[in-house]
Parts: sequence; structure tokens; C-alpha cells
Amino acid sequence: MNTSPTETNNQDQENFILSFFKLESAGGIILMFAAVLAMIFANTELRVYYDLLLSTPVAVIVGPLEVAKPLLLWINDGLMAVFFFLVGLELKRELIEGELSDRRNIILPGVGAIGGMLVPALVYVYFNYDDPMLRQGWAIPAATDIAFALGVLSLLGSRVPSSVKVFLTSLAIFDDIGAIIIIAAFYTDDISFVSLVVVACCIPILYLLNRNKVEARSLYMMVGIIMWVALLKSGVHATLSGVLVALFIPMKSLTRKNFSPLKSLEHDLHSVVAFFVLPVFAFANAGINLTGVGTEQIFHSVPVGIALGLFIGKQVGIFGLCYLAIKAGWTRLPAGMNYTALYGTAALCGIGFTMSLFIGSLTFEMGGMDKLFDERIGIIAGSLMSGIVGFVLLRMALKPEPQSQ
Repeated sequence: MNTSPTETNNQDQENFILSFFKLESAGGIILMFAAVLAMIFANTELRVYYDLLLSTPVAVIVGPLEVAKPLLLWINDGLMAVFFFLVGLELKRELIEGELSDRRNIILPGVGAIGGMLVPALVYVYFNYDDPMLRQGWAIPAATDIAFALGVLSLLGSRVPSSVKVFLTSLAIFDDIGAIIIIAAFYTDDISFVSLVVVACCIPILYLLNRNKVEARSLYMMVGIIMWVALLKSGVHATLSGVLVALFIPMKSLTRKNFSPLKSLEHDLHSVVAFFVLPVFAFANAGINLTGVGTEQIFHSVPVGIALGLFIGKQVGIFGLCYLAIKAGWTRLPAGMNYTALYGTAALCGIGFTMSLFIGSLTFEMGGMDKLFDERIGIIAGSLMSGIVGFVLLRMALKPEPQSQ
């Protein structure tokens, strides 16, 4: 029996999503292990080695150009650029031929992502309104960690329909877009005009490579490294170079039929990011020393605002706007989902671990702010509560598939 091109394309998309889900789920489990390991290191006699490792100075010097940072910042600025590069690849593929290429599939996760960023930010600002310095952390609870969320979702096994996976993945992609815009617009230091000129010169080079369907990864990498260093020196966060380079990777090949340079690169990077980049980032940033931490630190307005922003704000924002959009007739619930499953998925989006830690480091850690709180306490608490509630609600809402006799 022959299948139509449309059916074949739909099958390819579903197979890609299922393989993505399996990979991200496994990565999420490793991410959890890395976070737990960081907590063990930070709260035992191993802490001295943990601190020594992350503070190790690393410098790259080429003539008059010098990039010198402690290892922690190389991880946050360098490795996370690879993560954002993968995000850019996923975004371009989804917009061209994936789930986001169909307007009907955009509305519900798009509306949910808006609510999932806006309401958590408002919750945080409510608790920190009186202090302009603390208000800078408003974006910390606005992020969703797709790897962690899919890792929890994988614990439900075969009872999870593909519609739930697609909705969660699509919403997380919109969430990443929002995070990229927020980082570019709000988390910049003093701007260097000369460095931005270098970045501006890199863009037409990338355009010409794309226009001529150049597939040599080394050329894009060379331009990307130059752009990364320039952004690092410019004051705009260097990880954005990853997104910019990704948008110029060719979708189709001129020389090889049915081959996509973008998809090939995305496939190769998924394992690197899921099993190395994100776990290393989690290990480097999740090590909270709980020695001497009392109620004053735990119930400080910053961790409380973050925890409730992730736990309450995400649920209310995502479910509330999605519900209104469905009732207004703009969109409908995906097949296989009910309102309990939608709410459970919204709760699961309150797991903001990786991106929340990253934005938190931009807000407080790198600013050297002397504070009586640790924003990571709020991130871990809010993410943990969201994961538990989301898992329980989805387990209640999604019935296991009947076993064949």
C-alpha cells in the first residue's frame, strides 16, 4: 500500500519527535544526577575541591587578544553557547517544516508560553517590588527546562500521547525564544561599539555561506568563534552567537539529495548537549552549600519569589491563557489531551532548572552582588514542587494504553 507524500512527511515528523523525546528524557535523568552530585560536593568535605575546580583560571591568548576567565564562566559563556546553537537549529527546523510551520500548531503553545513567562515574572516582582536591585531577577522564573521536563514526562512511559510531547516541546521552544530575547535586551553590560561592528561584519559572511549552500561546518565554526569573542567583548551576552550562527546553517543540500546539513548537525549535537553540556552546566551551577542556611535565607523575597513564580506562576499563566484561548475559539485542545493533562503539563513547565540557573547567574552571580540569599534555593524548590505536581496530575489524567492479549 502506497503512502502519500503528506503521510510520509507526517510520519517523519512524528518519528523525529519520538526520537527527540527519548534523547531528551535520558538527558534529563543525567541532568538530575549531575545536580544531585553537585549538592553532594558542595555539602561535604569535597567542597574545597569543588570550589577549586570552578575557580580555576583559564586563559586563551592570541597576540594582543586575551580571554581570561575562571572555569565556571567558561562553562556558562562557552558551553552554553553550544546549547543555544542547538536551540537555534531546532527553532529554524521547526519553523520551516516542523510542528511550528503549521499555524494551527502554533497558537496554543505560543499563548501558553506568553502566560508562562509573564505571570511568573509578575509573581517575582510582587515579592521584590521595593528593591530595584532585586527586581532585576524577574526573568529567572520565566524559563522552562525542556530536558528536565521531558525527563519527568518519560517516567509516565507509554501512557503519554504524542500530542502532550509535541505541546510541551513546542511551548519550550517558544519559551527559549523568549529567554533569548530577554537575555539580549536586559542582560547586557556596557556596550562596546567596536566589538558590535565585528559582529555585524560576521553576519553578511554567514549570509553568503548560507546563500551558496556551503556545508563545511568548519567555516561556520570559524565565523561563530569570531562572533562569540566579539560578543563576549561587546557586553552583549556571548551565548547569543550560537543562535545567530544556527539561523544561517542551510536547511537543504545542493549536492546531496534528501540531505539536510541543519538536521545532520542538529542530530550530532543532541547527544553532546544532552549528555555533556547541560550536565556539566548543572554540576557547575547547582552546588548550593546549605551549611548555616537558616530561615532568613530560605524565606528571603528572592528565593520565595522564584519558587512561587515557577510553581504557581507557570501553572496559572500557561493553563489560564490556554484555557481562555480555547474558550474564545482561537484554538482547541490537542487530540489525546484533556484539561487535567493540560494543567499537569503547565505544572511540569515550572521546572526551570537549567535556564533559570543561567539567567540567575547573569542577574546576581556575575554581578558580584553581596546578598543574604541564594536564588538557586528558589529555583530548585520551585522546580522540584512543579515536577512532583506535574507528574501526579499527568498520571491521573493519562490512562495507560491497554495491553494487547
